[in-house]
Amino acid sequence: MSSLFRTKSVEQSIRDTEEPETALKKSLSALDLTVFGVGVIIGTGIFVLTGKIAKETAGPSVAIAFVVAGLVCALAALCYAEFASTVPVAGSAYTFSYASLGEFPAWIIGWDLILELALGCAVVAVGWSGYMRSLLDTAGLHLPQWLSGTHNGDFGFDLLAALLVVALTLVLVAGMKLSSRVTGIVVAVKVTVVLLVVIVGAFFITGSNYDPFVPPSQEVEGGGGIHAPLIQLMTGFTPANFGVMGIFTAAAVVFFAFIGFDIVATAAEETHNPQRDVPRGILGSLFICTLLYVAVSIVVTGMQKYTELSTDAPLADAFKSVGHPFWAGLISFGAAVGLTSVSMILLLGQTRVFFAMSRDGLLPRAFSRVHPRFGTPYRSTLLLGGVVALLAGFTSIDELAELVNIGTLFAFVVVALGVILLRRRRPDLPRAFRTPLVPLVPILSVLASFWLMLNLPAETWLRFAVWMLLGVLVYFVYGRTHSRLGRGTQAGDL
Repeated sequence: MSSLFRTKSVEQSIRDTEEPETALKKSLSALDLTVFGVGVIIGTGIFVLTGKIAKETAGPSVAIAFVVAGLVCALAALCYAEFASTVPVAGSAYTFSYASLGEFPAWIIGWDLILELALGCAVVAVGWSGYMRSLLDTAGLHLPQWLSGTHNGDFGFDLLAALLVVALTLVLVAGMKLSSRVTGIVVAVKVTVVLLVVIVGAFFITGSNYDPFVPPSQEVEGGGGIHAPLIQLMTGFTPANFGVMGIFTAAAVVFFAFIGFDIVATAAEETHNPQRDVPRGILGSLFICTLLYVAVSIVVTGMQKYTELSTDAPLADAFKSVGHPFWAGLISFGAAVGLTSVSMILLLGQTRVFFAMSRDGLLPRAFSRVHPRFGTPYRSTLLLGGVVALLAGFTSIDELAELVNIGTLFAFVVVALGVILLRRRRPDLPRAFRTPLVPLVPILSVLASFWLMLNLPAETWLRFAVWMLLGVLVYFVYGRTHSRLGRGTQAGDL
């Protein structure tokens, strides 16, 4: 049992980054990391989720819900910032767990992240494919059904989604600097579109649409079965729509629009000055995205009464309602462009976690070799890129998308607990960034994340448990016996 919780020292983790065959090339700055963060957080959520939640859950007070969700994310972000500045090594929550909780918990969180990021990338690629098919249809070009993915029980292969993942895989193999430049261009385009929409939309705001800003509360009729939230099955508690409690119900939903800032931590090893730049990248991207989400939600609820908003494309339809279809088309273009960077950064995060686990021997060491010219983990990138391309091409994964949410929240809980443990076990470590009010802030982060997990359907928990059990099996069959730490390769850390 003691071997399951053996920890890898921070010093050894940093020494591993200096091995020539497995050393990643340092090429990123604080600006690059902030762009990565904004690139993965700002996706279709800003164009769809804002109006959908306003109509169904919070009304115009959805802007407050975004602030609440941003504050919850900030609690986790502060914990990530301390860890990333203390242990500037690829792997994010996996590496942090190895240094604080032990090998087996680290394996579990790494296994969790592999699923989370793979599904996230595939889901976004399928969404991008949908936008592109719509644009092609407008131009008079139509893909056959069997190359448009699985829809309504009709089996097919989503060619566009698979090609996107393949192209992004090749960009990631070619180097982080090229990846950051591509991401920078894409992020500049979609942020410009968002700002234009906010500025132009402000001229069509009608003050009466904000009345009432917090609509009267409405009770939600509870459901049953495995599709119901776990908290409802456990306690009978059902959330409320609108009113003050509706703001917090909405915050639990819009929280998932912020998922992605933790990807910044996976690039810590490839940053020139990670102790300074990683905390700036994490907190900076979260702050920028919160401002954009609040601004968009204020504009969309001011342009059109929240009860009249559409749930499919609320922002685009709001512009159509005031007689400006051009801006609606621009929004669709911005969403399609934006999803490109989201897919690439999720794939980037997954390959870095896989690389870190491989370097520690928990996965085959062959995948921790870096390209002699590009300095990237090309083997793991090509492997995972191929798997995700097939997943996006062949699988209808709408229901599996919720696994992305529970996986991310689980990582938040582990990182917050790790901050408390590492503070107690290694108070001597130099920390360029320190989470304030420890242990209060990490404990609040754990409670907030766990509460959101309880609001997910029981069906999602069952699927998550199956994946975790499979991970436990793989660990005991392969990881535990091939661990470099277990074999004594790093004997000084036992």
